[in-house]
Amino acid sequence: MNLNVVTIIVAAGIGKRFGGDLPKQFLKLKDKTILQLSIEKFCNSNKIRNIIVVAHKDYLLETKQITDKINTTITIQIIEGGKERQDSVWNGIQEAVKSSPDIILIHDAVRPFVSNALVDKIIEASKTYKAAIPAIQIKDTVKLKEGDFFTKTLNRDTIFAVQTPQGFETSLITSAYKQAFDEQYYSTDDANLVERLGIKVRFVEGEQTNIKITTKEDFELAQFMISQYVNK
Repeated sequence: MNLNVVTIIVAAGIGKRFGGDLPKQFLKLKDKTILQLSIEKFCNSNKIRNIIVVAHKDYLLETKQITDKINTTITIQIIEGGKERQDSVWNGIQEAVKSSPDIILIHDAVRPFVSNALVDKIIEASKTYKAAIPAIQIKDTVKLKEGDFFTKTLNRDTIFAVQTPQGFETSLITSAYKQAFDEQYYSTDDANLVERLGIKVRFVEGEQTNIKITTKEDFELAQFMISQYVNK
């Protein structure tokens, strides 16, 4: 079976926590922007037919200038994002379903180090289980805080940090988003919306290198990683 997979790259954020003149996806690591590095990872899969970049309305031109530099036979579309991340992803889903994909991948634009191997694992797991996400186990002890005091130590063996890309059967993620909007429920995690349908989401081992660049400290780490990184 030849899968039709569409990837939605969520690039509509303006980086309030990061600060600076430009949203962090437009910052460069060596000679390429974070956004370009992220998009190119999905150009390496022979299962992906289309990439949809959801961009902030004020940065559509800058996004187009970046995608024009990418040498690929895969179609790259740019569409306008919404007020919240969930609104932006929904815009992407509505555009994606026009090409009747089997699987939709949703990826943060500021995770430029995702490996080709992880992308393929998520696609395969999504095909089999309808919903799959990468995650890594928390290393540190995790405590519950109320006010100025810790009240409980959680079992870190059962706590995982979620990454992207997250993969879903098209009809499933569409239904999950429709229900969320019907109930005026918002989440920053796509899998959370699927879980609310009573569907179990398949765990795929994530990668320590698949960092999300959120703060200036993350960006400094990314600068070090790009100097050492070997494309997998």
